[in-house]
Amino acid sequence: MIETTVRVDEKGRIMIPKTIRRAAKIKEGSCVNIKAEGKAIIIEPAEPVAEKFAGIFKIAKWPETLDGHAIEASKKWLQR
Repeated sequence: MIETTVRVDEKGRIMIPKTIRRAAKIKEGSCVNIKAEGKAIIIEPAEPVAEKFAGIFKIAKWPETLDGHAIEASKKWLQR
């Protein structure tokens, strides 16, 4: 386990040290989940939504617009 002490600035921000970001595989632009459990604050990498739902829908032909895809998917879902 890697442990360090950081200072909280006037706006409540902290900097996650590079060694901890590397260990947790948090890269620039990544999203994290933050939760409080008692006095503990837990910061965990968030799973990208695209990866979470990858392959869940079978698409025979990509629509020209997202609206068109949403309409077709809704029609199929309602026909069940």
